Amino acid sequence: MLSWEEFNHEEKPAAAVKPPISELPPEPAPESSAPEPRTVAETPLELDAATRSSNDDALEQAIRDLEDLDVSAGLRELEGTASRVAVDDKRMINCRADLNQLVPFKYDWAWQKYLDGCANHWMPQEINMNADIALWKNPTGLTADERLIVKRNLGFFSTADSLVANNLVLAIYRLITNPECRQYILRQAFEEAIHTHAYQYCIESLGMDEGEIFNMYHEVPSVAKKASWGLMYTQALSDPQFRTGAVTSDQELLKNLIAFYCCLEGIFFYCGFTQILSMGRRNKMTGTSEQFQYILRDESMHLNFGIDMINQIKLENPHLWTEAMREEATQMILQATQLEIEYARDTMPRGILGMNAAMMEEYLQFIANRRLVQIGLKEQFRGVGNPFPWMSEIMDLRKEKNFFETRVIEYQTGGALSWD
Repeated sequence: MLSWEEFNHEEKPAAAVKPPISELPPEPAPESSAPEPRTVAETPLELDAATRSSNDDALEQAIRDLEDLDVSAGLRELEGTASRVAVDDKRMINCRADLNQLVPFKYDWAWQKYLDGCANHWMPQEINMNADIALWKNPTGLTADERLIVKRNLGFFSTADSLVANNLVLAIYRLITNPECRQYILRQAFEEAIHTHAYQYCIESLGMDEGEIFNMYHEVPSVAKKASWGLMYTQALSDPQFRTGAVTSDQELLKNLIAFYCCLEGIFFYCGFTQILSMGRRNKMTGTSEQFQYILRDESMHLNFGIDMINQIKLENPHLWTEAMREEATQMILQATQLEIEYARDTMPRGILGMNAAMMEEYLQFIANRRLVQIGLKEQFRGVGNPFPWMSEIMDLRKEKNFFETRVIEYQTGGALSWD
């Protein structure tokens, strides 16, 4: 192997060659021999004898406490039992099995929905809002009625998904006693945060008055009524002292699930979704519309999960589903439908985007019938149909889109794709 000297044929002058470090003369001593002050970080920690003794005593006490720790008692206090969990031990509510033990699964549908939610992950910034910004800033780009629809819906949804997330985190997660369902609830809570982020992203991108939009649930009656109605069913459950186990409290939980899944997410969202997606179909506010398409896909999964939970609780606790409870659930769905009809009339005082308040009323009654049947109740609106069949097409998760025109709304993360 060639050495550097052999490889480099040009000889360097002797003056350019530095002597070895060991042969260099010592550095001259500084003028002052006083040591430089050290910083706090460089100063070693010096403890007096009394402090060291006190620390030693504390460490010995901590070791003694660990030796006295009753692990089995701690586990029993944590989740009710320290024994291994069998499938038959699991229940939706009032279960004393260990909630930290995820498997074996009892409700495969819950775990599958968790996997599907993870596969369909998205973020608001992925969607291009440039066309929306240009259209919104153009004084003649949208009519006054179209601008009202955009502002009202961003005002309602920016708060509604926060209400749903709070209910999930502060009430539902604690009271549902099945780990695979809890796993999906965690995923849903994260998706609600993404949805709130998406609305904020739209509001910021369009340069809207954030104070006006985010305070609509206080200041606009048709928005405030829906928010207040939802909050009415979560106040009791969000109390840390609330416990299930009695018929009345279990029915309170069941009413909460019906209010938030069947009514809030299953009815209150549909007027706004239809309005914004109709704009997108007319090549208006296409970025905002695409955000709503992703959100609608997530909400459809939330709705189906919630209905499965409700029906499973009914199956395991038939004593809760009394005639009085069925009547109250029916009235809840009818009330939610009426509130959404009022919202439709407020946001569409005139016909717009190929729809009007009367058509929306029929559509909401059609949706209400579906919600009633899905939880085992009778339809309440006879002879109503779906005046917006294209909404069913948009909600079909198998629908294909032109990949070169827009991202596929049914996008899945790479690790979840199947190439069969």
